[in-house]
Amino acid sequence: QVQLVESGGGLVQAGGSLRLSCAHSGGTFIRYTMGWFRQAPGKERQFVAAISWIGGRTDYADSVKGRFTISRDNVKNTAYLQMNSLKPEDAAVYFCAADGGIMPARQEKSYHYWGQGTQVTVSS
Repeated sequence: QVQLVESGGGLVQAGGSLRLSCAHSGGTFIRYTMGWFRQAPGKERQFVAAISWIGGRTDYADSVKGRFTISRDNVKNTAYLQMNSLKPEDAAVYFCAADGGIMPARQEKSYHYWGQGTQVTVSS
């Protein structure tokens, strides 16, 4: 059974940076597309970024493009989300997810495994 554990969330001032990690276990990490989603209070969960397992193709939501970078370390079985120039509207619980598809996916239904989430708070 695949398990995903996020870490790295916390409180940061606007303009600051955080790096989220998603540790993957129980499966062959290299064969999973990894995604990051976020959910703010009272809002639906939304796509943030994804990276495929073939070719490392990436996709980003327009709201984070140029500020966030998704990456993966197939030796450490870990996916990362580097978040720079954070804004108060980036505050949310961030979830990582794993998908067996070959392309980065934006739809939640494409992802079979989910972590518990890590809180990101951005002060203005």
